[in-house]
Amino acid sequence: MGDPDVLEMVQEEERISNKEAEYIFGMNEQSLSSRETSFLISEEPVSTKRYNLFLKRRLLFKKDKQSKDSIFFRDGIRQIDFVLSYVDDLKKEADPKAERRKEFEQNLRKTGLELEIEDKRNSEDGKTYFVKIHAPWEVLVTYAEVLGIKMPIKESDIPLPENIPFSCMLEPLKLPRNVKHPHPEYFTAQFTRHRQELFLIEDKSSFFPSSSRNRIVYYILSRCPFGIEEGKKKFGIERLLTSNTYSSAYPLHDGQYWKPSEPPNPVNERYTLCQNWARFSYFYKEQPLDLIRNYYGEKIGMYFVFLGFYTEMLSFAAIVGLACFIYGLLSMHNNSSSTEICDPQIGGQIIMCPLCDLVCDYWRLNTTCLASKISHLFDNESTVFFAIFMGIWVTLFLEFWKQRQARMEYEWDLVDFEEEQQQLQLRPEFEAMCKHRKINAVTKEMEPYMPLYSRLPWYFLSGATVTLWMSLVIACMVAVIVYRLSVFATFASFMESEASFKHVKSFLTPQIATSLSGSCLNFIVILILNFFYEKISAWITKMEIPRTYQEYESSLTLKMFLFQFVNFYSSCFYVAFFKGKFVGYPGKYTYLFNVWRSEECDPGGCLVELTAQLTIIMTGKQIFGNIKEAIYPLVLNWWRRRKARTNSEKLYSRWEQDHDLETFGSLGLFYEYLETVIQFGFVTLFVASFPLAPLLALLNNIIEIRVDAWKLTTQYRRPVAAKAHSIGVWQDILYGMAVLSVATNAFIVAFTSDIIPRLVYYYAYSKDAAAPMKGYVNDSLSTFLIADFPNHTAPWEKRDFTTCRYRDYRYPPDHDQKYFHNMQYWHVLAAKMTFIIVMEHVVFLVKFLLAWMIPDVPKDVLERIKREKLMTIKILHDFELNKLKENLRANSSELAKEVLIQENKAQLAKSTV
Repeated sequence: MGDPDVLEMVQEEERISNKEAEYIFGMNEQSLSSRETSFLISEEPVSTKRYNLFLKRRLLFKKDKQSKDSIFFRDGIRQIDFVLSYVDDLKKEADPKAERRKEFEQNLRKTGLELEIEDKRNSEDGKTYFVKIHAPWEVLVTYAEVLGIKMPIKESDIPLPENIPFSCMLEPLKLPRNVKHPHPEYFTAQFTRHRQELFLIEDKSSFFPSSSRNRIVYYILSRCPFGIEEGKKKFGIERLLTSNTYSSAYPLHDGQYWKPSEPPNPVNERYTLCQNWARFSYFYKEQPLDLIRNYYGEKIGMYFVFLGFYTEMLSFAAIVGLACFIYGLLSMHNNSSSTEICDPQIGGQIIMCPLCDLVCDYWRLNTTCLASKISHLFDNESTVFFAIFMGIWVTLFLEFWKQRQARMEYEWDLVDFEEEQQQLQLRPEFEAMCKHRKINAVTKEMEPYMPLYSRLPWYFLSGATVTLWMSLVIACMVAVIVYRLSVFATFASFMESEASFKHVKSFLTPQIATSLSGSCLNFIVILILNFFYEKISAWITKMEIPRTYQEYESSLTLKMFLFQFVNFYSSCFYVAFFKGKFVGYPGKYTYLFNVWRSEECDPGGCLVELTAQLTIIMTGKQIFGNIKEAIYPLVLNWWRRRKARTNSEKLYSRWEQDHDLETFGSLGLFYEYLETVIQFGFVTLFVASFPLAPLLALLNNIIEIRVDAWKLTTQYRRPVAAKAHSIGVWQDILYGMAVLSVATNAFIVAFTSDIIPRLVYYYAYSKDAAAPMKGYVNDSLSTFLIADFPNHTAPWEKRDFTTCRYRDYRYPPDHDQKYFHNMQYWHVLAAKMTFIIVMEHVVFLVKFLLAWMIPDVPKDVLERIKREKLMTIKILHDFELNKLKENLRANSSELAKEVLIQENKAQLAKSTV
């Protein structure tokens, strides 16, 4: 009793009259718990002050007695399913927020939810109130039926699939069985209150998993009214959060992530996930998908199923891509083109025309020796093979994903789940904004309706905004092109004049220096535009007032994907299909805005520049994304904990620990999918130019899975569980990109790579049967007469040679049709178009054959679905039949009793007479 505050409370408590004390201690636990906070914060006369002192001492005692990690009410029995928090400003009189909270909480109690409020004096910051919510059994069974939640009725008798051959070799990659499959397989049926005896209810407190409990509570919170304002009915926790009536709303994690829970808390699934999923040392292990689904819900679970499957399939593409790269590496020194370019007697004697006007000088071809060797790494015979392989790989990936998705639908009881169920669930914001009503053609009920003319202005604004920003991306890309054109001359003249650059000119040519700096600048511009557009697109989508959450996500998906597609890929499309294609020729170059001369490709082609552009953007995006995902929540959570009084997670309550974590948000999963789909575009659309792209994506995804797992488990509040039977609209986007990738890779091989011109020379123009590619470099360069240079383009210094060479197929100066395209140009062009047509038809034919041969649902899954449906119907039939027999027996026994009573009455009447 050494604490003076406690001593003062005890002395004050002893002054309370015996009558008041009897009343206080006579109150039952439940009523006391529900009234404690209201007594503490209400304005009452003298007795309240004395009572508050007693309650403060009682709460202090219970707070010390109760575990800091408890997920129960103060009675230690009722589990906390959801938490609301708010900061009450007592300085403001008649605060409308307090009225909204009061009515909202009253309406929550009317729905059957139980609330317990923690006073701000018990919080670490001394300012925050916490409203703890518990859903009792009656509420859970009612809304489980409303939401169509499936629950177990009998343990499954379907044998597990047999192990695949050599599965023992995969043992190091597997998790313990109790982690991978924490619960046995069951036959399930939609829960019904009137058939509770049918379901395997051993313990009511643990029958519904915590993910289902928080999903049910959130469903109630999102539809609970809190008043009428401006003649409109207001409801939903989201609107209260937007208006800062409540500062946060979240379900609780079930314990600490660094230690298991102690009784009476249930098994700490968060700790299990952290140990077996969120550890970076487990990067090679499979994911505990069933445990993820049980803890976070099917929607988040399906994302990790997709990311894991995509990573598995990338491993095959990465192996083939690495093999192609190794082939290029081994054959680099035997490449005849590089040999001729590097030969002082061949490449050293070829004088090339200036790459810019006036300030650029003539140069010798062998200065690009290293660039030509590097170009061969990615531009060789294996390029065509890898482009065709990736066209087939992407088909196999999507077809096998459909099978994997069907398997997960069965295992997670999503076979009968229809997305249309969510379509019928209106967004509270939509209902609040609607002034009109009409009959739903499906439900035949009156529902909110917003006519097209009310939305049309926002649709126009939305379309104009997206178009404006996509135009801004194109403008920024043009600005980067102008930068490259303007600084190329500076790089060229500077590197020529500075003697210190003579040692690095062999590998850092003006072209490479300009390309690398332009790619880095372009990447920075991409990140800046992406940051601002995310904010604008989310605001525009809200202003459109979508009807359902699915419509909201679909609208935002379309805006964000279109923008990011243009933002991330436009520069790659430029290098692949436009750079160096419309240059003209010396004396008649094409100019951008009549000022800057168009960029030329390296004599080895533009493929090496496309590879550099792709590498910088793809790698930079992945590194930046992973650092942002890991550092951002970590820093924010550290800052919140720093402001806490105790400055330690171990010293304050479970709900306060979760309150100080970062919010995952309703769109957190959306941005994860978007990031993965954009990476899929890099892997498929331009992979012919960079066979190492699948390997980089594989390494990134191995890290990405663990980063996402770590941040979800340790740095974010627990998201509200939601159902999803697929990856939604992203699957259609993947199919579209897969089809587009066939065309882009065919065009890259034909127009960006140097494969087709070499093949045409090999079969049609080679003059040396022993060395068919000998003389190819000289054949691919045309001749220009220096005297034909206009005065405003010729270099200032005069040279003693009369001609220079440039990359093209044109007639020489002494020909009647000088500088016009020669016949070889048209042969090469015809070969390129033929290659595109043949490759596309071959790949598409294989794609359609594979899609036809591979069923969407595996045969064993179809059999198991049929078996479960049959068993479920049989179990329901037997249950109803037994129930009917019991009712008939009960009715017949009652009828027999009634007959016996009537007979006894008649016998008694006779005896009396």
